[in-house]
Amino acid sequence: MDFNKRKDLVFIILAGFFITNAIVAELIGGKLIQFFGLFTQSIGIILWPVVFILTDLINEHYGKQGVRKLTYITVGLIAYTFILISIGLNITAVPFSPVSDENFRIVFGQSQWIIVGSIIAFFVSQLVDVYIFWLFRNRTGGKMIWLRATGSTVISQLVDTFIVQYVAFVLPGKWTIDEFIHNASWGYSFKLLIAIALIPFIYAGHYLINKF
Repeated sequence: MDFNKRKDLVFIILAGFFITNAIVAELIGGKLIQFFGLFTQSIGIILWPVVFILTDLINEHYGKQGVRKLTYITVGLIAYTFILISIGLNITAVPFSPVSDENFRIVFGQSQWIIVGSIIAFFVSQLVDVYIFWLFRNRTGGKMIWLRATGSTVISQLVDTFIVQYVAFVLPGKWTIDEFIHNASWGYSFKLLIAIALIPFIYAGHYLINKF
């Protein structure tokens, strides 16, 4: 890869934001917040709209292989994060540590469940996203960016949302099945609304990258 070439530089920047958002979403995901008083979600959901845009931009400008390679790298780094957290959980804090073992375990212990769910969900949903994106792109002859961007998100995020929330919150006993169905359904709807709202930003991103 030639860092002096603009196309390579753009890929590095997009990949950096892509990986950073994915990992940070895992680390902060144990905190649950209320949306509009209707449903509960991990605060990590706020970061995923950025991933929607980045996936589309990388798909468009670097093709299937670009997204797949970046997905494999990101899954590997998320797994590496899981290992580092596991090590941290098993090292005893000194008595005067500002963060006790108990507090550390409460925050990052829950993050471990989210990471496990995310590794599975992220890997599957990204591969689905790539397939659907190129199915729409080939059928439309490269036209209608909004259709392939939104269409791929509709399917991939259905897979992602339900897998990650089941593993992260149902398996460790945080939610009942009814709570899971309610919150996952609302979370999925929220992601779809965000995906639609981000369409202008996707067009703006395409324009800026092409111009650069």
